[in-house]
Amino acid sequence: MLPDEVSAALSALRARRPDVQIDLRWHASATSTMDLASELALSGASHGVVVGADEQSAGRGRRGHEWQSPAGAGLYFSMVTRSSLVSTSLPLLTLAAGVGVREGIRAATGLAADLKWPNDVMIGRRKLAGILAEGLALGTREQAVIIGVGLNLQPAAYSPDVAARATSLEGELGRAIDRGTVLGDVLAGLWDSLAALERNRDDILQAWRAASPSSTGTRVERDMTHGTTAGIDDAGALLVRTADGMERIIAGELQWHL
Repeated sequence: MLPDEVSAALSALRARRPDVQIDLRWHASATSTMDLASELALSGASHGVVVGADEQSAGRGRRGHEWQSPAGAGLYFSMVTRSSLVSTSLPLLTLAAGVGVREGIRAATGLAADLKWPNDVMIGRRKLAGILAEGLALGTREQAVIIGVGLNLQPAAYSPDVAARATSLEGELGRAIDRGTVLGDVLAGLWDSLAALERNRDDILQAWRAASPSSTGTRVERDMTHGTTAGIDDAGALLVRTADGMERIIAGELQWHL
């Protein structure tokens, strides 16, 4: 059963945007909404099926990192995506998801966050939200991408290392926010950005670049190699200028000197 504020916001979204075909399934507690959404996708769930939870006991982020998901402190959900770009453009789907989440946050709260490659939503040097896009059964009839979102709503008792790097909507705004309203606007933003990517990827690339000051002129390190970010290419890879020339990065860990 959907929480009251989530149900109300979803009804409002359907009334004003009947084109947004979201099918939301909710859990009081889940191990990982990514895993639950993956199971549904393999069982034939359509584009727009979303699994959300009040808390996750085994939430995960990029490259297997834990995503701490305390009860009531954030939005934790995963969407089944059936895009024609699934098998060829996972990086672009990740960027489009970032654009959509950012726009949803702005629509709900007025807060204009930054995007950091490949999947972080930032306020200054602190992470407000993380996005995870995982391909599923690629190359088969069941192929899909599961897009997971973890968005910090309230200050919470995170572990010290996470607390030093995290922020929240209520912490930034200095006021209470309605969880359902934020969820509805973020889901609409995601729906729109994924549709925009299907129509014309240049629109998504332009929107992402405009929202990501760190993607140009920021010092980064990778495997003892130092460089400076030089934007993203049209496939969504990060460009880094090093002493040996331009490096194109499509995956891996970077240390950012913001």
